[in-house]
Amino acid sequence: MKLRSPETLRALMRQDDFSLARLARYADCSKSFISHLLSGRRSSCTPELADRIAEALHVPTEVLFEPKPSPSEGTTVSHRTKLCA
Repeated sequence: MKLRSPETLRALMRQDDFSLARLARYADCSKSFISHLLSGRRSSCTPELADRIAEALHVPTEVLFEPKPSPSEGTTVSHRTKLCA
């Protein structure tokens, strides 16, 4: 899942008085990972971690994260089958 905005994450942390350590503890990840999200050094995480971060901050996951497109998205492959009589 791709973080929509480090600024939004920071604002929600500030609103709920979450430190790096507190959010990391609630989300079951490292303080450095949260720091990397806030600084832009990291911009994505697993869907499970995205859910835990959003839950800790009491917002829907979609407020903070958007799904990362899979490599196959956006390409359509059409297979035609030739019928033999």
